[in-house]
Amino acid sequence: MIPFKLDMDRVPLDDWGTPEDIGAQSLGPAPRVAGKILFGTLDSPVSGGLYAATRGRYRVTYPFDEHATLLDGQLALTDEDNGRTVVYGPGDSWIIAAGSTIVWDIRSEGVRKSYLAVSPGAKAA
Repeated sequence: MIPFKLDMDRVPLDDWGTPEDIGAQSLGPAPRVAGKILFGTLDSPVSGGLYAATRGRYRVTYPFDEHATLLDGQLALTDEDNGRTVVYGPGDSWIIAAGSTIVWDIRSEGVRKSYLAVSPGAKAA
């Protein structure tokens, strides 16, 4: 079991660079992104861990399905397919389908989320 609680000590993350380094597009000054894979690997059909980004905006087309819960900060996610924007705070969760193009608007100094990513074609057990 890997717990993620709002009041727990924060796991140190690895610097992942800018949104461009993870296949996204910065919209203005580039935020810094970081993360740590705690379950599976980048090549696994299912993986999970922690992800963080500093204030800024970027666009990403998700290559996987994702369930995530925001642990720190505030952000707005806009689904470019339907124009819907939802603002999230600590404890809020979302599901994003592979192929969705989402604009991240990080409204606090930074955000941190826990996530579970499932690659298209991954078989259920």
